[in-house]
Amino acid sequence: MRVRELMEVLDRIAPLTLAGGWDNVGLLVGDREADIPGPVLVTLDLTDAVVDEAIKRKAGFVVAYHPALFHPLNRLTTDDRVGRTVIKLLRAGAAGVYSPHSALDATAGGLNDWLIQQATESRSADAVTDRRALEPATQAAGMKLVVFVPEDHADAVRSALHRAGAGVIGEYDHCTFATPGEGTFRGGDASNPAVGERGKLERVRELRLETVVQPSRLGAAIEALRAAHPYEEPAFDVYRVEAHPDPAVGAGRVGNLAEPLSIGDVARNLAKNLEVAGVRLALAQGRDSQRTMTRIACCPGAGSGLVDAALAQGAELFITG
Repeated sequence: MRVRELMEVLDRIAPLTLAGGWDNVGLLVGDREADIPGPVLVTLDLTDAVVDEAIKRKAGFVVAYHPALFHPLNRLTTDDRVGRTVIKLLRAGAAGVYSPHSALDATAGGLNDWLIQQATESRSADAVTDRRALEPATQAAGMKLVVFVPEDHADAVRSALHRAGAGVIGEYDHCTFATPGEGTFRGGDASNPAVGERGKLERVRELRLETVVQPSRLGAAIEALRAAHPYEEPAFDVYRVEAHPDPAVGAGRVGNLAEPLSIGDVARNLAKNLEVAGVRLALAQGRDSQRTMTRIACCPGAGSGLVDAALAQGAELFITG
């Protein structure tokens, strides 16, 4: 596997477009076209001990949740810890280092969703209902590709577009919409029409076939539709789809507890489920740990910038990393 191929898999799990603008995510070190010579090691932080483990296990690549390179660097040498760990890893033959960080927090089923479930005894997905992001992420704008094709060739064009990566919406693929209509054309003297004769006005039953495609796949999709389309000059249009906020992904989470819990219950559940000796609890004046709640919010990081959003969305408790 090449680094580029692993990056594509990781981006499907935690799309980098979901990362905070302040963050430094993606491929931090390495050549995306390089082969990965050994297993992939996953870690929280790229420490000296982790690098030693990676070398011992002959890891060919490291995925570190926290970005090993965060602040801008003027030089990369062995004089500091960051430079020492990165250089030592590369010298051992690893192909690179990747960080998903806040993209993994924000994605559906990511650390935000995982953490809010730890507040409950069962930790099940349905223990916290009506879940949504405290700050919904604006999904990257895609493209709408529209092609006009004879009805009896529509399935071939659909399949070609699918193989080129078009028509994917969330967990679904082969997503298209077709509207029937009539197409007209007349070929010139130098044309070689697949239907009818040059110089004669033709009327053909066609479908307006629409699908979605990410900008990175648009070129491949157009090439595929041209190859599968029966016409010498297929007619198609490309439209930009405006970005829109998605409440299922983004910074933080807020949701309703399926069963009311006391503040003390939540604290005990967190300590048990996170396998720590205890958690720190800050109570508002006049409140006690036995008060029950139905709506809670969380953030795996510090989350200070999300407190107002949590209050605005009715959260009674804020869980912060």
